[in-house]
Amino acid sequence: MTQTRARQLSALLKKLPLVPLTPVPAVRITGVASDSRQVLPGYAFVVIKGESSDGMDYLAQAAANGAVLAISDRPGPQSTPLPFLQVEGDPRRTLAYLAAGLNNHPARKLRMIGVTGTDGKTTTTSMIHHILSQAGIPTGMISTVSAVIGAQALDTGFHVTTPDAPAIQGYLAEMVAAGMTHCVLESTSHGLAQGRVIACDFDVAVVTNVTHEHLDYHGSYEKYLEAKGLLFESLAQTPRKRGGNPRLAVLNKDDRSYPYLKRVSPPSQVSYSTVNQADLWADGIENTPAELRFRLHIKGRTLSVRTGMVGVYNVSNCLAAIGATVFGARVTPEQAVAALGTLPPVPGRMERIDLGQNFITIVDFAHTPNALTRALETARGLTTGRVIAVYGSAGLRDREKRRMMPKASIAGADLTILTAEDPRTESLDGILMEMAASAVEAGGVEGQNFWRVPDRGDAIRKALRLAQTGDLVIVCGKGHEQSMCFETQEYHWDDREAAKAALAEFLQVPGPQMPWLPTSNTKV
Repeated sequence: MTQTRARQLSALLKKLPLVPLTPVPAVRITGVASDSRQVLPGYAFVVIKGESSDGMDYLAQAAANGAVLAISDRPGPQSTPLPFLQVEGDPRRTLAYLAAGLNNHPARKLRMIGVTGTDGKTTTTSMIHHILSQAGIPTGMISTVSAVIGAQALDTGFHVTTPDAPAIQGYLAEMVAAGMTHCVLESTSHGLAQGRVIACDFDVAVVTNVTHEHLDYHGSYEKYLEAKGLLFESLAQTPRKRGGNPRLAVLNKDDRSYPYLKRVSPPSQVSYSTVNQADLWADGIENTPAELRFRLHIKGRTLSVRTGMVGVYNVSNCLAAIGATVFGARVTPEQAVAALGTLPPVPGRMERIDLGQNFITIVDFAHTPNALTRALETARGLTTGRVIAVYGSAGLRDREKRRMMPKASIAGADLTILTAEDPRTESLDGILMEMAASAVEAGGVEGQNFWRVPDRGDAIRKALRLAQTGDLVIVCGKGHEQSMCFETQEYHWDDREAAKAALAEFLQVPGPQMPWLPTSNTKV
């Protein structure tokens, strides 16, 4: 959704790669939206047919909210409350280009850096933003956590996905108005496949890794990888900009995505690795409870890197960020290394919760099999005691993942507690039954080294009661997220707040109240 000055539709369309199939109504529009609830007076309502709803059913609501036009790739109904325009092609593409045009194509005035991947996107996006900002380059950021424009940080929503196209273009326009010259945009596979980042005119594309995730939506790993590849393919379509056109692909040479992304990317490429020589690579890796250290090899030089982002997997994230900034934004290697040493914590990523307990408590976003494995490996290195993992698996999502993750935790943790994580309209008991069966297959014994506790608050409480001096409790899967979905309703939930509440109860000290969920009457 975006609000701008009124623009004549016919004049706007002449400057966009959109092909009208019916006469263009003589209307002026001030914004565009595909959700009738977000329509404001003067808006164009783009009609999109989704998986569970059809915008055609909401024409009257859009008109009541002030829409002056409906746009679709399909013919309009015989009786419509709005002037109707049929446009060739995917309506999501129409939505994105109209949003860009209404905002005077802000991406063309910025160096756009897109970051995609399965795990590590938000961390890498934050690293790139911090490096550029520390180097004195005015840089905005749009991640699944927030949009950062100068000193202003805006929440981008409850869940982890790229904002819709009108919101993105609105943020980009604000960045241009605030004097930003660069933008780092986290791009999810859903955001890419659904055209939310069309018209973002990327100059640099970065991948972290492409592992098992979202196969319920994409259908296969190959289709999932192709969705990620759209970011790299789009580099070739970026128009000429005053600041130049690097059209640079930053690729992970250690990841199975490398051959495909190398093939679909433009010739300008930079590879990074922790196991092979590449354009930049790392060795001498030391992961301690306080910091991560490694040697960086880049442009014939060797530099020592230190960062407070613990976890060996963060070496790859660091390399991706260094590659994007040094090769794609003219930051020196020394500037990039210095900035990583002052990087603030990324919300919900290996975030410690400390109320004075005699064991370690961590909240992490790990919600894929690979991420959970890496998080548990990191946790193992942070303690000489036991590792106690708490996590769940989302409903209406990839069911194979909910069988893979218990196997990872039985192998990587000493104790495992299976709990709720956005069950949506699926049976939570059914989800936990599938996960428990997988845990048993992996050698787990229910009641001895793993438990089912449907209520997430109670699951955290149980983990704390099990913890002994020197142990480590890690709560995975939600990270920075601010809600949990039961049926079709979102309930306020923050793992960090819940961990503090549970610790306060456990230690009998002041603290926040445990957030309420529909399962909150469940007894452990």
